[in-house]
Amino acid sequence: MLDISLSRTPRERCDGFSRRDFLRIGTLGALGLTLPSLLRSEAQAGGSARKRSILLLYLGGGLSHHDSFDLKPEAPEEIRGKYKPIATVVPDLRIGELLPRTAQIMDRVALVRSGAHNNDHHETATNWVLCGRFGSAFGDYPAMGAVVAHETGFTGTLPPYVAIPNNPSFTWELGRSAYLGGRYESFKTGDPNAKGFQVRDVSPAETVTATRARRRQNLLQAVDRLAREVEENDQLATYDEFRQRAATMILSSEARNAFAMDREPERVRERYGRTTFGQSCLLGRRLIERGVRFVTVNYGGWDHHAKIFESLDRKLPEFDRGFSALITDMHTRGLLENTLVLVMGEFGRTPKLNKDKGRDHWGPAASLLFAGCGVKGGLVLGQTDKQGAYVTRRPVAPADVACTVYETLGIDPRKQLHSPDGRPIEILDKGETVKELFA
Repeated sequence: MLDISLSRTPRERCDGFSRRDFLRIGTLGALGLTLPSLLRSEAQAGGSARKRSILLLYLGGGLSHHDSFDLKPEAPEEIRGKYKPIATVVPDLRIGELLPRTAQIMDRVALVRSGAHNNDHHETATNWVLCGRFGSAFGDYPAMGAVVAHETGFTGTLPPYVAIPNNPSFTWELGRSAYLGGRYESFKTGDPNAKGFQVRDVSPAETVTATRARRRQNLLQAVDRLAREVEENDQLATYDEFRQRAATMILSSEARNAFAMDREPERVRERYGRTTFGQSCLLGRRLIERGVRFVTVNYGGWDHHAKIFESLDRKLPEFDRGFSALITDMHTRGLLENTLVLVMGEFGRTPKLNKDKGRDHWGPAASLLFAGCGVKGGLVLGQTDKQGAYVTRRPVAPADVACTVYETLGIDPRKQLHSPDGRPIEILDKGETVKELFA
């Protein structure tokens, strides 16, 4: 007789199942369940299971897919560029010759060659891919990290949303919390590759005992007494919360240790590369290891309108070293099991080199990388045409990427949040989980 007792408690959404429960039924289809509901179920599994996190490596400016992960060696020279494809550990998968270390870990990474949207403006496209909803260049909707902070809350001394070294920025800061308010903004670390790196509000300039910190806090409370008599608003509440969290972090050995890059062995730091990107990846791993739920590593400078190969000769090896070390390190430490690593920029680059030997903005095609949380290593999803101009198979839109992120963390992407005036706003108004990514 078929046993369909699932030992679940009633919930509004379809969650609360274990893998064993599904095996007892035999198939998801027998229950009418979908991958998104399964991902939410696993992400929300209770007990002592490690909570899932997201590590986003954001390549601001737009990585040239033609010169990295979607080479077109048969195309004319003005399209294919100067780099040759090299073999990877995955049969029949080739990537750019400046990514030899990444070629050796592609069996742990899924490559999506069909990222696609229709916007070529830096700020507008950046906000779009960081939040999954199309809006103005000024950020009408909260970034994924801010939504994650809102939905998971502040459960320890470390903030749930951290940006290394800071949020993406062109003419102004991008990827912010929008209508959710200042309390859900990212915590910005600064450059972990800087000499004598210390994080503001975590590493005090002088020794501060608990007694002295309490005295300072009492003084601040006296100064703030008048402000508390003013009608509450988000700015005041945010200021008060930030001050309290900063005081907690200063006194917390856990927080100080998380940012203490000098505690890493020298050989590990060298493996990642002594660059801002390499050390940012290492700090990202340290924060994920200590329970931060969403980390953005911001690696800008990919906007190569002129002399693109002079720039890529430097930047691609930096990326290659830091990214390959990160994936290898996280795999060795068992962190990939519960961390979704995502690599993307705001768009790709034009197929044809311009008169200045550069490539311009190009929304219709881009390459993305995924790893961890059950992602199929070695998968190649999607395809572009012979010139790398347009997606010809399985387009993946910004909303699909965001939906995949939220489902992985157990957040309902259709949940309604509320603006300050009480207006309900769906986290995402469209998009589907990229089911093919998962084993």
